[in-house]
Order: sequence, then structure tokens, then C-alpha cells
Amino acid sequence: MNKFLLYINGELVSSQSGGFFDSLNPSTGEVYCQIADANQEDMSSAIKAARKAFDSGIWSELSLEARGRYLKRIADLIRENAKELADIECKDIGKTTKQTTFIDVPTAADTFEYFSKIEEALSDKENKIDHPVKSVIVRDPIGVVGCTIPWNYPLIMAAWKIAPALIAGNTVVLKPSSQGCASVMKLAEMAKKAELPEGVLNIVATKDHDVAGMLASSPDVDKFSFTGGTKTGQDVMRQAASNTKRLTLELGGKSPNIVLEDCDIEAAIGGTMSAIFMNQGQMCTAGSRLILSDKIYDEFLEKLVVKTKALKIGDAIDYSTDFGPLISKRHVDSVLAFIEKGVKEGAKLICGGKVPEGDEYKGGAYLEPAIFADVYNSMTIAQEEIFGPVLSVIKFSSEEEAIKIANDSKYGLAACVWTKDEKKANSVARKLHCGTVWVNTYGGFYNEAPFGGYKQSGFGRELGLEGLLEYTQCKHICTDKTPGGKPLVSSWF
Repeated sequence: MNKFLLYINGELVSSQSGGFFDSLNPSTGEVYCQIADANQEDMSSAIKAARKAFDSGIWSELSLEARGRYLKRIADLIRENAKELADIECKDIGKTTKQTTFIDVPTAADTFEYFSKIEEALSDKENKIDHPVKSVIVRDPIGVVGCTIPWNYPLIMAAWKIAPALIAGNTVVLKPSSQGCASVMKLAEMAKKAELPEGVLNIVATKDHDVAGMLASSPDVDKFSFTGGTKTGQDVMRQAASNTKRLTLELGGKSPNIVLEDCDIEAAIGGTMSAIFMNQGQMCTAGSRLILSDKIYDEFLEKLVVKTKALKIGDAIDYSTDFGPLISKRHVDSVLAFIEKGVKEGAKLICGGKVPEGDEYKGGAYLEPAIFADVYNSMTIAQEEIFGPVLSVIKFSSEEEAIKIANDSKYGLAACVWTKDEKKANSVARKLHCGTVWVNTYGGFYNEAPFGGYKQSGFGRELGLEGLLEYTQCKHICTDKTPGGKPLVSSWF
């Protein structure tokens, strides 16, 4: 059985308590691997190592090119170990092997490589000012960056946070979720192999919430980048307030998927399924509200149900599996409670929503993908983030009504619009209160483009220029250029 260690101050180490926690394979219910369980002393050591490394300048004073070489080496190591990483994510969190192989692993490698080449965005910029001064904007690193990521996309989200933070000159302490961290702990082994300077990157896993909370509360951590649930994000804000720590919060979502009557129906059906059933619906951007034109409502739903029922449910490691398990049986129970509430509130369950029968499913955390028709946007299943494969279908009769329904949510992370009319799509997209709108597609994330939310979906951005600059602070250097060296201020008094 694999055992993964903590990565602190350039070394792979056991926790000071000597403890480990089990990672269960959600496809089988069996223990897959063990992870060193950090205590407060371990987290304190990681923060101190990152603080020392930053204050010493061993990382921030390196050139961008030199820092980039380390990131490129990590990207290369991810690609060299792609098969192992893909298998780890399958067995650790139940993500299908098709997704880990073709999306998660290459995306993580590409992110490290992309940020390894960043130059212009972090270069000094001179302002044109109509006065005899030289005005220069300098981008400095913030310092020690604490990061917390959830279990649903551990490898990708680790890359999203580590790569821009490091290239900007910061040092990092990353805490992955204890429910899905094996691939990130494998990434820690690669960081050591890449020979990063001591303390520049630290990766610490723990099941202790008090240990995790140290990243938000410690005065030695200058910025905290958090991805997770909205309630936890609010707790993070309270903890960080004690030392006015800079924050990036990427929180929950209840994304609308608007299908207009003039769409390509087959494309929209396929996109709708990807938006809610990829990764078994365990996505903050999941298109969990299908806002569907009344003119194609019946035809669309009939075809959608047929295709959904044809999905092959099974072990995530099996390449023929379309739909794997949820992260745990406990999470299955949570999703089932939402499904029960949807039925009680009057929505019509027209597909799935049950634990599949058969010996092959008994050990795992399986649930049939569910579709509810006749949903009103005020219902619990249309308002609360379920974080599972439950689609709420809401009928609309006009474009204005669709936009109103879409915006009637405390969340504002992402949305989809399906129509053959690009002008109409652009008009609708600009009226939606969210950070990302996909038109005639779903789930395109690009290193060049920012990602983040409105409202209770958080603030700050990942990726793109905007995401990179989240890990910097801005300094203005103003130098007098008055002929003779005597500016007005020198003779004011």
C-alpha cells in the first residue's frame, strides 16, 4: 500500500505524531493508500520554512527565467508520471480514467509550463505622466502564500495556485483536502525531485480542521487563496480579518445552463450532460439548473433522459465507465437527502436518483444521475449547491424570463448559453451576473483567461493576467526629473 509523506522545508517527512489517515477508493470502498496526518507542529514548521525562505530572498531574488526553469521541470515530471497520476486520481476520488488521463493530468502540466514562461506581466511598467518625473510600476511578491484546495480537482487546483504564486516570487504552503489528496502528495515528491530550494513549496495534509485553520489565522502567512464551500469561505474571512490578510476565495455555485429554442439541440443535450454529469456533478461550476425554452421542453427532455439512462455506471478505473462513484457514501447520503427534498417540494423525478442495484456497486459510493422536471427556481434543489449529479429543469417562455431566473441565485460563478444566434448569445451573456459564461460549450478553462465568481461565489481570480496579479503587490516608484534637480517641493518652505 502506498504511503505518502508531508513535504516540508524541502524534505519528505512523516508527521511529528507519526499518524496516518486512510484514503478509501470510492469505487470499491477499500483502503487505497495512507497519508501522513499533520498536526499543529507540522503546520507551524511548514509556515516557518516558507517564511524563512521568502525572507532570505533565495526565491524572490531569483530571475523570472530561473524560477521558470523550476516550474518547467515540475511540468515535465508530471508528464513523465502521467499514467501513475491518472490512476491515483481515479482510485483516490472516483474520477473516471478518461477524465484524469485527458483532462486533469495534462491540464496540471500545462499550467506549470504556461506560468514558467510569464515575463511581460511581471515586468516593470513606466507610466506616461505630463510632469518632470519618471513613474514606474513594480510588481513585488506578497510573501508567504497559504492555499487550500478541495477534493474534486486536486491536481488541477494545486497547479492553479502553486504555479502563479511561485513564478511571482512567493513561497507557498498548500493544504489539500484530506478526502482527495493522494495526487497532490505525489506532486510533492515531484517538487522534491525538481530540487526546489528549501521551504519554497510546502505541502501538508491533515484531517484536523484546527491545523488547516492556521493558514488563515497565522500572521506569518501574507495571503490565503481558498477554494471550497461558501460557508467555509466565510469562516476563512473571519479568521483572516485578525491580521488583514489578503484573500482569494473561489466558493460555491449553482450555475444556470440556458437553452434557447434556436439552439443545436443535439449539441445542447451533450453539453448539458457534460455540465452536470462530468465528475459525477461534483463541480463548483456544475450546470445544475437547466433553464429550458418551453418551445423545445418536451423534445429536449425526452432525448436527455434517454441518453442519461444509457450512461454506464461503474468503477472509475475501467476505461468503459461513463459515470463513476461519488467521493464517499456519506456524500451519497447528502445528495439523496436533497433528492428527497426535491420530491417533497413537488418537483418530478423523471430519471435516476437512486443507488444502483447489483453486487458490483455494493462496496462503492454509487448513485444514478438524477433529472428533475417541473422545477421552480424557489425550490431547494434549484437554490442550494448539491455538489452531485442532480439536474433541476426549469421552463421559461421568454429570453427576459430566462435571464431573470438565471440571476435569481445567491451564487454567480458560471453559466452556459445555447443558441445559434451569436448576437443574441452575447446579449444574454452580458446580462448574466457571473464570472464566466460559456456559449455553445461548457467547461473551457484556459491559462490565459481568468476564472472566479460574483456574489457568494467569492472574489478574486485564478489564471490569466488577473489571477497572476492576485499573487503580487503593486509598488509605485516616482523619481524626479526636474531640470537642475530642484522640484517645487524642495522649495515649498
